[in-house]
Amino acid sequence: MGSHFKKVGLVLMGALIGFALTLNFSAVADRSSTLTNGLPVDELKAFTEVYGRIKSDYVEPVDDKQLLKQAIIGMVSGLDPHSAYLDQEAYKELQQGTQGEFGGLGIEVTMDDGLVKVVTPLDDSPASRAGIKTGDLIFKIDNAAVKGMTLNDAVKHMRGKPGTSIVLTVLRKNTPKPLTFTLTRDIIKTKSVTMTTPEKGYGVIRISQFQERTGEDLAKAIDDLYKKDNGHVKGIVLDLRNNPGGLLNAAVGVAASFLPKDTLVVYTEGRIPDAKMRLTVAPQNYLLSANSPDYIADEPEASQKVPLVVLVNGGSASASEIVAGALQDQHRATIMGTQTFGKGSVQTILPLGNNTALKLTTARYFTPSGRSIQAKGIAPDVVVAEPGTIDDAFGLHEADLEGHLANPNDGKNGKNVAAIKTNKAATSIDNSHQNDKKLAKTGKTDAKKDVQLDEALSYLKQHANPKK
Repeated sequence: MGSHFKKVGLVLMGALIGFALTLNFSAVADRSSTLTNGLPVDELKAFTEVYGRIKSDYVEPVDDKQLLKQAIIGMVSGLDPHSAYLDQEAYKELQQGTQGEFGGLGIEVTMDDGLVKVVTPLDDSPASRAGIKTGDLIFKIDNAAVKGMTLNDAVKHMRGKPGTSIVLTVLRKNTPKPLTFTLTRDIIKTKSVTMTTPEKGYGVIRISQFQERTGEDLAKAIDDLYKKDNGHVKGIVLDLRNNPGGLLNAAVGVAASFLPKDTLVVYTEGRIPDAKMRLTVAPQNYLLSANSPDYIADEPEASQKVPLVVLVNGGSASASEIVAGALQDQHRATIMGTQTFGKGSVQTILPLGNNTALKLTTARYFTPSGRSIQAKGIAPDVVVAEPGTIDDAFGLHEADLEGHLANPNDGKNGKNVAAIKTNKAATSIDNSHQNDKKLAKTGKTDAKKDVQLDEALSYLKQHANPKK
């Protein structure tokens, strides 16, 4: 079949259980070829027989459109965990996620014992203005009980058209009766880049996901950091923990802030020509359009050499792994934390008309040295566990997903070892265990203590000279 895909090159965050999908948006040209050759006649006959039986014998009448939609969903979802048919609602949500803007309440949530737990209300959001607090347990959304809902279902109920109202009923610690809040949905703009300076000369830049403006916002954060310390920056921590991914051009832009011009960041391999890309540090690979100003051009030159630690964990996926892998392979940063998720495949978004789309796995991506991250992830240079969390061996990774793609490098040159054991890794693990022992002796826990971040800052202080 003849086809032409116009590449825009995007990596997008997935909604399912918080891991990310590497995606490209593409437009499909007209296809004139037929599907008459090489089709399995017996299987097609079985399909039509099943379809006919459902139409004639199912306990209730079934709409033809619904049956065909379910057939498409089953056909695509059976390929791998990340290919999917996107109906109008799912396609719209995917597009909104890349822009970091949607209609909602402005709360980060998780699931706790079947109820929606508020992680934090965003500043100046409908939730914060109404008085929703961290730790609140939402057990009713309007008149619907949360018990029995998935987290995605609950989020869909809370999102909606700006200006519409919603009622949340919550349980709050030390409050004897449930609290009822009436909120008005608003446009929520999520900020993907935040920067803090825990002490003079050191900056911590957190990227929560890769959105359209992430690369530009990172460049601004770096510039602000250098201005704040009058150019005397001794080290930077780039925090990509629990970052499920985002836009590919933003990931390239983030890597470009720390790598020289024309350095390879990532490449992809697939069956069709357009699935084979080599993305380097070049404006056309990280800017949204040719007319956009090059935000990397005005960055301080020192940012290309400043000592850098990248924090990752099992929740770091897709675009996060692209950045971590590139900085690791180019010997530009020390990767610290725990093994990443291992999402190393590319899904292309093919619009189908009527505001629906097909999300189809079309390629695998590789780090500059040729490592496939698929079902392996990025092994940190310095392993630092997260005290108080589930052991990394029991965490969910790409390799745990039914039907996941295999890693093409398995058994080849030993490039994808599951873990890297080094002296410095052992030292860091011992340090984190020492912190655990101190807590055990005192019987107290410090919820605000971030052992991994402490280790990253300590590492920067011990290694003042950048890697060469």
